[in-house]
Amino acid sequence: MRADGSRTLVGAGAQTLSRRRGVCRVSIAAQIDAWLVAHRDQVVEWRRHLHSHPELSHAEIETTQFIAGILTDHGLEPQLFPETGLYVDIGPESSDRLGFRADIDALRVEEVSGLSFASRTPGMSHSCGHDVHTTICLALACALSEIDLPFGIRIIFQPAEEVMDGGARDVIEWGGLKGVSSIYAVHVEPKLRVGQVGVRTGAITSAADVLRIDVTGPGGHTSRPHLTADVVYTLGSLVTQLPGLLSRRVDPRTGTVLVFGQIEAGFAANAVPKTGRVSGTIRTQDIGTWRSLEPLMRELIDDVVAPTGCNYELSYTRGVPPVMNDDVATAALAGAAQNVDPHAVVQAPQSSGGEDFSWYLEHVPGSMARLGCWQGAGPKYDLHRGDIIVDERCIDVGVRLFGSLVERYEGGLIDPASL
Repeated sequence: MRADGSRTLVGAGAQTLSRRRGVCRVSIAAQIDAWLVAHRDQVVEWRRHLHSHPELSHAEIETTQFIAGILTDHGLEPQLFPETGLYVDIGPESSDRLGFRADIDALRVEEVSGLSFASRTPGMSHSCGHDVHTTICLALACALSEIDLPFGIRIIFQPAEEVMDGGARDVIEWGGLKGVSSIYAVHVEPKLRVGQVGVRTGAITSAADVLRIDVTGPGGHTSRPHLTADVVYTLGSLVTQLPGLLSRRVDPRTGTVLVFGQIEAGFAANAVPKTGRVSGTIRTQDIGTWRSLEPLMRELIDDVVAPTGCNYELSYTRGVPPVMNDDVATAALAGAAQNVDPHAVVQAPQSSGGEDFSWYLEHVPGSMARLGCWQGAGPKYDLHRGDIIVDERCIDVGVRLFGSLVERYEGGLIDPASL
């Protein structure tokens, strides 16, 4: 029994019955739970429609229309972004809204899952689980539309998460974060069992940048390398020396890794080419290191190329910073997960992948959790693979997790001023 006279019942939806002045009030979390039970078949249909109709980044036209149509049917007023994607506000007008984000784009990956609702578009699929993220937030919005909320909520359906440097920056530029005081998201995790929620304070993902080095020289004959500048030798030096040099200039505890994935040059075994190119990615778990990487890489490339006599041009594309989960917001997310299931919370490892949810956290505090989607038996799939199968029960967990978080805000267990 709480000091205010409320009684907490542990179970699905973390139902809380508050008794004040003789009035029994069903908690927000319990109302969301009841809505989900009543509409679960419909929610699964939404997910399967999204899954079978993937659209790539910046081209999520039908996806945006589909989401907007469902929100409108539930009495809400979605606000379309200038290109694709949208957001919807629920509850009273507020400059202190609780925010949630879903990403709506798909990948250029052929689906080979064999599901009856597999992608109908050749070469595209939701193999990163964005259809699940979208369905969770769509169900949350529709459930909240039937609840008399005491504070404002904004749910963002963001386009173009899968491309550099992420659609989150567009959303911010379009005013999507205006009036939002904190923001939360989940990402499906096929290495965690359904029902588990992985949380982590601080960096939960890594920064990911792309670099391309174009090397040029006068060309020549392989029998007379001393009369030319050897482009192939220079490319080989870059590939073999840069990762080692970087490891001696950056703290190894930051998890900074440079890996090249592409190298091309030449057309004949006995000719030194005039041009060549090498491309790769550089990742780091430390946001301070990320901010200093580009000038450091230019310095190291200068040192490697200078003795060869070749010239080069560096194309350095900054990706996204690490997702830096706020400690208070992460504690709130963990508490919400425990309200759904006392055994749900596990420690999430830091991923070396990138996620543009990080851009939101550059502006407001918040947290992203890993949402278990492994069925508990059979293979553990990996993200971005065409054969991944997500256990749809994780949708229920995601909706209840966010519902529990809303409940904690409503009950004053989370002070927005502390975030």
